[in-house]
Amino acid sequence: MEIHELVIEMKLLERRLTLYEEKYGVLSEDFYAALMSGKLGAYDAYDETRADFSRWKGIYETLRRRRDAYRKQLEGRELAQVLRFQPAY
Repeated sequence: MEIHELVIEMKLLERRLTLYEEKYGVLSEDFYAALMSGKLGAYDAYDETRADFSRWKGIYETLRRRRDAYRKQLEGRELAQVLRFQPAY
């Protein structure tokens, strides 16, 4: 995946995460830390919350992987080499 494609996908993922952050009132990184440390087990009894949490976790993990790929592609390259001068749309 090219750098510009990663940027577009990351922005789309961030928009999806915003919906969960607004619904539950916490940032994704805080949600993820609590979920991974087992602090949200009380919510397993609720089907909607369990489904939301599963999707939220998946989106957040995908965003983290895309950010890692983005950073890896930028590593050792000058920004001027990857900067796009024409809009992608």
